[in-house]
Amino acid sequence: MESITIRDFQPSDYEGLSELWQLTNLGNPARGDNLEIIQQSIALGGKLLVAVNSDGMVIGTSWMTFDGRRIHLHHFGVHPNNQRQGIGKMLTRESLRFVKAKGYQVKLEVHRNNIPAINLYKQFGFQYLGDYDVYIIRDLNSISI
Repeated sequence: MESITIRDFQPSDYEGLSELWQLTNLGNPARGDNLEIIQQSIALGGKLLVAVNSDGMVIGTSWMTFDGRRIHLHHFGVHPNNQRQGIGKMLTRESLRFVKAKGYQVKLEVHRNNIPAINLYKQFGFQYLGDYDVYIIRDLNSISI
């Protein structure tokens, strides 16, 4: 497996990040997913992690925004050519480290047909909330990373 690094987003990552989000249908500038919004969400207490390969290509993302009550995990995805290589688990662990350090609940939404993602989230303790396709960890002490 090639060398993968999980690190904080840098503005120079934006072009590669945008390409990945368009490829994986996670976002695009028309939805307000622009550099200014990303930087604003980070300034408000959020975090955007990127997974980069040894060439510096953005191959995964995990964007966590903070609303003062919960951290919302979204724009979580891995380039199709790099899926099923453990990168999603790496991103999840790093994301949950941030969540745990902040001390707030974490919430995410996932399409009901995205079974691989649902199975990944459940491995880390996210629970289905019933009539909603939303998963949450309420007890941060239960997280084993």
